[in-house]
Amino acid sequence: MPESLFDEKPAAPEPEGGPVYSPLAARLAPKELDEFAGQEEILGPGKLLRRAIEADNLKSAVFFGPPGCGKTALARYIASRANAKTFDLNAVMAGVADLKKIIEYSRGLGAGLARNQRVLLVLDEIHHFNRTQQDVLLPSVEKGEIILVGMTTENPFFYINQALLSRFIVVEFKPLKPAHLSAIFDRALTHPEGLANLKPEVTPGAKKYLIENSSGDARRLLNALELGVVTTKPGKGGTRVIDEAVARESIQRRSLRYDRSSDEHYDHISAFIKSMRGSDPDAAVYWLAKMLEAGEDPRFVARRILICASEDVGNANPMALVTALSAFKASEVLGMPEARIILAQAAIYVACSPKSNASYMAVNAAQAEVKSGVERAVPMHLRDGSKDGEALGHGKGYKYPHDFENHYVRQEYMPDPRVFYEPTDQGFEIEIGKRLKRLRGEQ
Repeated sequence: MPESLFDEKPAAPEPEGGPVYSPLAARLAPKELDEFAGQEEILGPGKLLRRAIEADNLKSAVFFGPPGCGKTALARYIASRANAKTFDLNAVMAGVADLKKIIEYSRGLGAGLARNQRVLLVLDEIHHFNRTQQDVLLPSVEKGEIILVGMTTENPFFYINQALLSRFIVVEFKPLKPAHLSAIFDRALTHPEGLANLKPEVTPGAKKYLIENSSGDARRLLNALELGVVTTKPGKGGTRVIDEAVARESIQRRSLRYDRSSDEHYDHISAFIKSMRGSDPDAAVYWLAKMLEAGEDPRFVARRILICASEDVGNANPMALVTALSAFKASEVLGMPEARIILAQAAIYVACSPKSNASYMAVNAAQAEVKSGVERAVPMHLRDGSKDGEALGHGKGYKYPHDFENHYVRQEYMPDPRVFYEPTDQGFEIEIGKRLKRLRGEQ
């Protein structure tokens, strides 16, 4: 099991009244790989990580994923089974001096103090380490003097420098599914180290509520369940009935995983935009609600609706851009919570509109032409004839379209003409396409 640095300090005496009480989540931590719920993609039979753990041949790794999905439990399991001197640190509290102490110890082992033993460093919240602290670890990890298992709720590609990251096996943990949480829940009620001795009786409604409001977090689920059981007075026969009312009090408000400074921020706005683009108003308004509920800036959301209205709807429904701009201005004036209504209206309108990215594709193609295509000068008849331009022949020969039938006349607007805008067969672009086809045909 993880130890303090070099066991220099004697173990703290046991407090009067017995040992320190361990939370339910700690007591139920898996002691075998088959006891893990979920993460079949990485811990299923035959998977690389499982084979490495079973062979006690795990190299340095970083586990990342949301809270309560098994990262810490797996790291503790590895520490309990590894033939290694294990140190357990939290990056929030650890410093360079702590790291150097472990490195010196590992080098002492290499010098012959215990050649059959390795050093395993379990480092929680590794994303809190700055570049200097990470650089201290790099040589020892590279040489294999230390096996480092780091854990983080953040995307390691954002917070860990590439030199160190390249020495890691990067393992992503996923939020636990309801079926996984249900298995953990049932185990907590029957396991000898769980709550069985308190004789809990949990109603189906209470179980469903706790699972649905745990956000895929087993620790949150078990903490709420334990709180509900230990604070409920025993009834007839010593049983403790946990109904939905108790469940609601135990878990309180659902915790939203959304950090505006992390990749969660980008993941959610990406899902929001793709839902509008995909014409799914229900998904769009859900991601909108989740972002706003988590404290996202309404102006940030409004700007994305504006972009989507032009990039993905475009001239298939020109009113989408008008609606999005109105929503942007109105949400600035009103602020929250009323702005949520306006933003929802605009997002739903954009999602339900016919889609066309023809304008987006047109400007991309035109920019590519400007950068690497034929270089074109402005024709003389299109140049500005004001001031001294007329004397230079600027504007000479220009035909004013409104002077002609149907307000159209053939003339050159671009040397070596090329088509960039191709209207789709969606919404109003059908009419645009018909008109352009007629005009281009006349040309």
